[in-house]
Amino acid sequence: MARLTFKEELCKGCGLCVTACPKKILAISKTKLNHKGHAPVELTKPEECVGCASCALMCPDCVITVER
Repeated sequence: MARLTFKEELCKGCGLCVTACPKKILAISKTKLNHKGHAPVELTKPEECVGCASCALMCPDCVITVER
């Protein structure tokens, strides 16, 4: 199973990773804000992640790390 980690304080909530995810298991948080006031991305169903790294490749700020 793949493991995703997010540098939440650097995330600006652009949503590019959310649209890039083929499994549709990423979402912009509805409950958290980082220190800049942006809602960071979060993994909604970690057990379904296949580790394709499409999200990390799409992220303009290198916020996502994928480990397989």
